[in-house]
Amino acid sequence: MADKTTTDCLIIGAGPVGLFAVFELGLLDIKAHVVDILDKIGGQCAELYPEKPIYDIPGFPSVTGQGLVDNLKAQIEPFGAQFHLGEMVTEVEALGSETAPLFSIKTTAGTEFEAKSVLIAAGGGSFQPKKPPIPGIEAYEQQSVFYSIRRMEDFRGRNVLIVGGGDSALDWTLNLASIAQRVTLLHRRDEFRAAPHSVDKMRQLVREGIVDLRIGQVIGLEGHDGRLQNALCRDNDGKTLEVKCDAMMPFFGLTMKLGPIANWGLSLHENLVPVDTEKFETSTPGIFAIGDINTYPGKLKLILSGFHEGALAAQKVQRYVHPDRRVTFQYTTSSTSLQKKLGVA
Repeated sequence: MADKTTTDCLIIGAGPVGLFAVFELGLLDIKAHVVDILDKIGGQCAELYPEKPIYDIPGFPSVTGQGLVDNLKAQIEPFGAQFHLGEMVTEVEALGSETAPLFSIKTTAGTEFEAKSVLIAAGGGSFQPKKPPIPGIEAYEQQSVFYSIRRMEDFRGRNVLIVGGGDSALDWTLNLASIAQRVTLLHRRDEFRAAPHSVDKMRQLVREGIVDLRIGQVIGLEGHDGRLQNALCRDNDGKTLEVKCDAMMPFFGLTMKLGPIANWGLSLHENLVPVDTEKFETSTPGIFAIGDINTYPGKLKLILSGFHEGALAAQKVQRYVHPDRRVTFQYTTSSTSLQKKLGVA
């Protein structure tokens, strides 16, 4: 049997919210190990849109997904969190009491932990893109059909068809318009779910002749050996039109699955984990949920909301990890002890 690794807190999920939780815990002298099913840190930001600009992170007028991850990685470096990548937590067993929690945790790699607290920051669980029901699309995937963009440069000079009407579709339409030979945006109606500012910018590019906007749905693909040449589309009048393209990106959202989390005895609501808004604790004392995985009245699925949740959860984790220590909130700008932890004093 493998030896158990003991830690103050086990964080499940190495996306931005999980990484910031390392920082908030570290300020309180709480040691953390982090487990993530991906082979690198960063979650969806690094895996699905590393070059996509994010505009609502405080202090950054614009930052890419990978840029945010890199900055968070640098921010938590003083606290020495240990990462276990390419592993998925399969079992969480409560060993302690409500006032003194203790958990035994196992992963798919056979790693075993004993932790005083567990912090779930697993986004929406495991995620996979929703695929459009187009016959034969599998033959083009990862050659001409892509569900995420990791390098914008890969699409320089190409004829790109983007399908969808949400933020991802509009964001990539705007970002690729300057480097692709041609960008066509296809949506089933002339109304969009994306941010109004993005929709206005897209319509301006259409008026300027930089972007083509088509209304309809893709019904077939033409090409050879995985190389796309045309997309056959049907408009709302039933007419078939042909869109020349050598790359297509369908952005129909993600399918979220809780996976093993559903079997850990936590109260669930529509595949999300209900929490309170004082400490973001689940129905099991000592297990917390922050970020897109949780739900509560007024919940906003924003990275910055997850940062706030992680800060409050860390305060309660401290009460479990250091029960005899007086909890005193300190500002990093005025506390010499906190500045020393950050290596700036």
